[in-house]
Amino acid sequence: MRRPVPQQRRAKMTEPEEIVREDHHAIPEAGAFGRWIDRVAILPALGLVASMLILIQEVILRYVFNSPTIWAHETTVFLCATAFVFGGILCASRDRHIRVVLIYDILPPRIRRLFDIVISTVCALSAGTFAWAAWQMVKRAAWRPDGSFRLETSGSAWNPPYPGILKILLMIALAVMAVQFVILAVNYARARR
Repeated sequence: MRRPVPQQRRAKMTEPEEIVREDHHAIPEAGAFGRWIDRVAILPALGLVASMLILIQEVILRYVFNSPTIWAHETTVFLCATAFVFGGILCASRDRHIRVVLIYDILPPRIRRLFDIVISTVCALSAGTFAWAAWQMVKRAAWRPDGSFRLETSGSAWNPPYPGILKILLMIALAVMAVQFVILAVNYARARR
């Protein structure tokens, strides 16, 4: 048996709700570099759409025509991984990275700005350190011991060089993220004066 909806709840459901839209652009402190990152973000987003279309095609080929491909799974994993790697850079330029706001939100604006400088500096150092560690991976994934260039491959029947390419992209993304955090720290420091 259905319970009747109270009058005030019924009235509330019929009122149009105000939709709050967030601004999804690089923050001013990210500078021209952040705005460039924001514009380039469409490419990994299109990669996600392409991976969806590839998976739909794979399902149709496999279950309707009984003719699966050998490349669809690895390609979609690569495209999604590329988008996730780029997501870190985009979050930095939009100041949407994860932070513990328990203390940050109650601080006065002047102290909050100081925290922004410290947080950006620590993040730049961390991203730079991780970029150096990624370079160590890239050296093994892109060059043979004799020094000749050869990208690491997946080892599957198709055997694409996606693991090697992804390691290079990760290193580049971490270096770009370090630069973005340096730009943020400098611009936060300039705004303090």
